[in-house]
Amino acid sequence: MRIYLSRPHMSDHEELRVAEAFASNFVAPLGPQLDAFEAKITEYLSADVHCVGLSSGSAALHLALRIAGVGRGDEVWISSMTFAGGIFPVNYLNATPRFFDLSPESWTIDTDLLAEELAKAAKENRLPKAIVPTDLYGQSVALDTLEALAAQYDIRLILDSAESLGATYTEGRKAGSGGDAAILSFNGNKIITTSGGGMLVTRHKAWADEARFLATQARDPAPHYEHSTYGYNYRLSNICAAIGLGQMEVLDDRVTRRREIFSRYKSALELPGISFMPEPEGQRSTRWLTALTIDPSETGCTREDIRLMLLEHQIEARPLWKPMHVQPLYTGSNYHGGGVDEYLFSNGLCLPSGSDMSDAQQDEVIDHIKKLLASRT
Repeated sequence: MRIYLSRPHMSDHEELRVAEAFASNFVAPLGPQLDAFEAKITEYLSADVHCVGLSSGSAALHLALRIAGVGRGDEVWISSMTFAGGIFPVNYLNATPRFFDLSPESWTIDTDLLAEELAKAAKENRLPKAIVPTDLYGQSVALDTLEALAAQYDIRLILDSAESLGATYTEGRKAGSGGDAAILSFNGNKIITTSGGGMLVTRHKAWADEARFLATQARDPAPHYEHSTYGYNYRLSNICAAIGLGQMEVLDDRVTRRREIFSRYKSALELPGISFMPEPEGQRSTRWLTALTIDPSETGCTREDIRLMLLEHQIEARPLWKPMHVQPLYTGSNYHGGGVDEYLFSNGLCLPSGSDMSDAQQDEVIDHIKKLLASRT
């Protein structure tokens, strides 16, 4: 049987929640399950925030950037190593991305580099409209430092927490609860899924109200369809929200299992030439995907050697995100850094990490990798 990178993992709760939605006939886009799902996320984050369920994480970022006032010609400073859906909304608004490298200590945006460039930009009167750092592979960015920089320069901070629901930055502070807004994703391969969907999390009630308005076709109060601005069909379906309600009951269990999977990989494969994604002291990553790097000079094989070998055995593995500044679409874009992200892409691999993967399946992955390494060294 094929071993997938990260497939959806259902529990015994989702069908009950969906059945409740069907029984009440709330199969329209909005309904009580969506309200309850938004309330559940708010409760889980344990922060003074407002949550708006949306059709995707990209939709959440699009709305957040628009509400933040981002428009044509504005700059958005963003992590270069991210999923395309975490940058395309900048293009939707005709804004310009400026890409930033990662810190080797955390694999999240390099805040020292960011602070240095913000100081230069302030002197030259070219500060960005917003900063969008990515919680990479389930690990929170340095929230305190980023919030302090955003406040110092009066810049909107929008956190791409699509991969990190369930992670903690510090004790009592969860990923996805900071900045002016954060975006979550419930895509099929995430820690929990609603089949497809996302959420905007914001401490500004006015932002949440505007997001709901824009996400429902920007319909003004009237008995007919009245529009004073354009909007989108971005709201999360009530049926999908029902799935999310069931998934929330097992979120912490899913995080625990993925961390166990990471620990088993690390214990078995922390060999010369193999390094795993670090976890800064005091933080707790979801370990959404187990990410590591392979040094060919020590192992005798490349990232692609391992990936293709696993594929031959019906095991799905994936390179780390290709940095946006080296994508054809963004050729010539401004980039700041020393190429940490480029090294991670060239040598990095994500191993199967689904929370429904058995120990026996994981042992199969480990054994295949060990055999290849032994044959090369």
